[in-house]
Amino acid sequence: MRFIIVTGMSGAGKSQAANCFEDMGYYCIDNMPGELIYTFAELCDISEGQYDKVALVCDVRGGSKFDGLLNSLENMKTDGLEFEVLYLDATDETLISRYKETRRRHPLEHETSSLSEAIAKERQILAPLRDLATDTIDTTGKSSKQTAGEIKALYSMTTEKEGISIVFVSFGFKHGIPRDCDMLFDVRFLPNPFYITELRMHNGTESCVSDYVMSFDVSIEFEKKLCDMMDFLLPQYVSEGRANLVVGIGCTGGNHRSVTFAELLNKYVNEKGYRCQALHRDIDKR
Repeated sequence: MRFIIVTGMSGAGKSQAANCFEDMGYYCIDNMPGELIYTFAELCDISEGQYDKVALVCDVRGGSKFDGLLNSLENMKTDGLEFEVLYLDATDETLISRYKETRRRHPLEHETSSLSEAIAKERQILAPLRDLATDTIDTTGKSSKQTAGEIKALYSMTTEKEGISIVFVSFGFKHGIPRDCDMLFDVRFLPNPFYITELRMHNGTESCVSDYVMSFDVSIEFEKKLCDMMDFLLPQYVSEGRANLVVGIGCTGGNHRSVTFAELLNKYVNEKGYRCQALHRDIDKR
């Protein structure tokens, strides 16, 4: 089990960190009361793998006293429950600038006379947790993408290729374009098996149809160009930090040509080591 406590200064990027952990498949709870962490850790430990990756965000929103959290962590140490602490920080100037940009109130501002005093008080409260930190990330001058990259480098339990999920969706244009496509390819220019009587009631998952579709030079050339495009694009999406990619492939009815190419691309990309699947939205429609 990997059990991460995410804490640090308000405005340093804990919300983005929580999103990043969720994208990596962690079970996340934001603003977890510190005194409940030990009990929750015990539950995770006996869950038989149900909670094998956990990230809990705990900060001054739960109250200015961290005795409950520190006691929880001490109890976890005593019982041999392993945990890590990620502390997010930034300069006072950066935090003030971010609060002015978002126009949100600091959680301790009601206890002080200014934002600067609230930040100073928060640093004092969080000092024991910073000392316990397994890793510290200073987000000063960094974009959300750069911070997410650092978090993934520290806590991802998958390869970069496994970090993105790709879906190849076949469909028929006469039934409408899928709304969630990130990119779309039209294969209606290829010879249509629909006009071959013995193939009409079959689909692109069957060899009789796929062999026919791929028996033409134009189909072979198009497959090569699509695979070359995947080889170029997918590493770019991984580098950008994309978690999901939906590729739509459409023909007239969504039974033959689009299904054939969705299956071919899924097989090719899967052999490259990516997590992917082929879905055939309209395969049962006529």
